[in-house]
Amino acid sequence: MKKIFRSLNQDALFKSVLKNSAYLFSGTTLSAGMNMLQGILSARLIGIYDVGVAAAILTFASNVNRLLSFRMSEVVVKSFGEAWIRSSQSGSTQREPAAVIKAIGLTEAVTSLAAYGLLVLLSPWAAQVFAKDASLTPWFWVYGLVLLANLVYETSSGVLQTARRFDRIAAINLAQSVITLGLIVLASLMQKGLTEVLLAYLIGKSFAGLAIALSAWVQLGKMLGPGWWKVSLQEIPDWRKLARFAINTNLHGTVNLLVRDSEPLFINALLSPAEGGYYNIAARLINLVMIPVDPLIAPTYTELIGTITRREWQAARRLIRRVSALAAAWVLLAGGGLALTGWWLIPFLYTPAAAPAYPAFLVLLVGYGFASIFPWDRPLLLTFGMAGFPLKVMLLAGLVKTILTLWLTPMFGYLCEAGLLSAFFVSSISVIVWRGWRELKTQAAADLAAGGQPDHGAI
Repeated sequence: MKKIFRSLNQDALFKSVLKNSAYLFSGTTLSAGMNMLQGILSARLIGIYDVGVAAAILTFASNVNRLLSFRMSEVVVKSFGEAWIRSSQSGSTQREPAAVIKAIGLTEAVTSLAAYGLLVLLSPWAAQVFAKDASLTPWFWVYGLVLLANLVYETSSGVLQTARRFDRIAAINLAQSVITLGLIVLASLMQKGLTEVLLAYLIGKSFAGLAIALSAWVQLGKMLGPGWWKVSLQEIPDWRKLARFAINTNLHGTVNLLVRDSEPLFINALLSPAEGGYYNIAARLINLVMIPVDPLIAPTYTELIGTITRREWQAARRLIRRVSALAAAWVLLAGGGLALTGWWLIPFLYTPAAAPAYPAFLVLLVGYGFASIFPWDRPLLLTFGMAGFPLKVMLLAGLVKTILTLWLTPMFGYLCEAGLLSAFFVSSISVIVWRGWRELKTQAAADLAAGGQPDHGAI
């Protein structure tokens, strides 16, 4: 045991991931607790049916944005991060990374504006199909303003990730949760309803978007120097490579949008907002299992970019194994605990009317638990520039899942939809993990065959 702890203590790469994850974990843990309270208070205040309606409004606005969004945080960490590392190591000017981040930010701003326009056009249809009430159309427009407040959120988050300022991201997300919870508590004390709950989420999300953008702007000034935004976009050496990577990440986001992130919309449309409410509560419990896992993804991706760019294969493999072991330990502990206690915890917290959420939680735990053990699956392939492979895998698995959703869910209900999502996770992630690990071994073997060492600079 001492040998294991000594090894972990000497692993600077793993310690860096843990340090940056700790910032996100601390903020995420507190935020998750407050989000749990938000859900409990909302369910007791407006009822399970309106919980489903609120989930439809929030999810629809988010998914319209994701439809046009290019998952810019990943593009920033990959393209801007590599350009910044090269410029810093060579001692050259920061004109290339400045041009890259300027192009990415402008692209996201344009797509966010387009997303709000599309949301306004689709809101009457969405209110009728997903909320089952056309009179709620104005609330789709109002909550959609969050898209404008988060005009460059992904780009800004990517900048802070590249600079390893995960502490700022965590602090801002925590402040968002405090604001939202405070407003929902106030609404509960005043016995308000759906309107006030939606306003609470709008204000909290808007604060986070503006605060992240401001923090990133300050950070870019430190990284690139004053006046970085004046650099010409012609300083980008390979537009095609940047655009290809961005398009692939956008398509991946679109697949996730249809297959994973639209579950509340599918259930509301094919079944009812009441069953959507059960599913929403189950998903909130799943978020508790994901608390320490989600914070591992961004720091792991950031460290993999640097490690694989330096061709430190052994260090990369060691990092991957240790991240998976840490995630698996938590999933067994937290997931197992909630599985054993959820049957009484859900009715106790959300009222007895929420009891049907428990079996949905158990089914979702299988898929999300499996996905949580491999938080590096897609990031590993992204570091090799292989954004297309996970896209193809998820597109095929997602197509099958969507067909089965439209066919089976109306007959077998929300538990069937939960089962289909879990099956999607297990099947697609298994293939992605296999491909990423094989590529890592292939690259290391090629280096060795070329007369190099299996690990250049291993820790």
